[in-house]
Amino acid sequence: MMKPYILIVEDEAALITLLHYNLEKEGFEVGEAVDGEEALFMIRERRPDLVVLDWMLPSLSGIEVCRRIRRMPEHKNLPIIMLTARGEETDRIRGLDSGADDYVVKPFSPSELVARIKAVLRRLRPALSEESISYSDLRMDLAAHKVTRDGAAIHLGPTEFRLLRHFLEHPGRVFSREQLLDAVWGQDVYVESRTVDVHVRRLRQALNAGGRADLIRTVRSAGYALDASES
Repeated sequence: MMKPYILIVEDEAALITLLHYNLEKEGFEVGEAVDGEEALFMIRERRPDLVVLDWMLPSLSGIEVCRRIRRMPEHKNLPIIMLTARGEETDRIRGLDSGADDYVVKPFSPSELVARIKAVLRRLRPALSEESISYSDLRMDLAAHKVTRDGAAIHLGPTEFRLLRHFLEHPGRVFSREQLLDAVWGQDVYVESRTVDVHVRRLRQALNAGGRADLIRTVRSAGYALDASES
C-alpha cells in the first residue's frame, strides 16, 4: 500500500524537524511548507492525504489557508488538522468553522498528533483505515468488534462501544454532552443529555474494572475526554 502523504505547514524549524521525524517513523511520507502561499502551491501540484496546518503563519494565516483550500473544488474534502497555541473555546470554534477537521493545541506530544492524524484519516479516508485503534493500554479491534485493556477482554454494550470508538478517534479532545449525542446517537435521535452521563459511567465501570486507572476525564461544566495523562 502507498504511504499516506502528509503536508506540514509550519514556520518553526525545530517543530518541522520533530514532526517530520515522528511522522516518517510512523510510515508516512512527509512534505513541508513554511508559509501559506507555498502550501497552496504544493497542494495544487500534488494532493496530500492530510495537511497539518499551523494557525500562526507569516503573511497568510492558517485560517485563511484553510478557507482557500476549502474553496478549491478538487480539495474541499482534504483533511486538515490545525495546530494552534490558542486553547480558548472561541478560537477552537473559529478553526473548526473555517473548515479544519480537528485541532491540536500547543504544546502537544508528537504521539498525540500522530494519533489524531490516524484518527482523521480513518474517519475521512476509510481506504487508509487500520483494523484496530489503540490508546494507552487500550485496544479496539474494529473487525472483530472486541476491546481489550492490557490484553484482558472488556465487554461493552453497543452504545458504549460506539462511545469508546469516538473517544479513541479523538484522544485528549474534550467533548460536550451535546457533541457526544450528535456523534454517537445521531442528530435525528432525541435523547436527553443526561443519558450521556449514564453511558459514560457504564463505560468507565467496564474499563476500570479491577482497579485500573481511569482513562476518561470529566471536565467540569465542559464534558468528557479520553486522557491517560490525568490518571
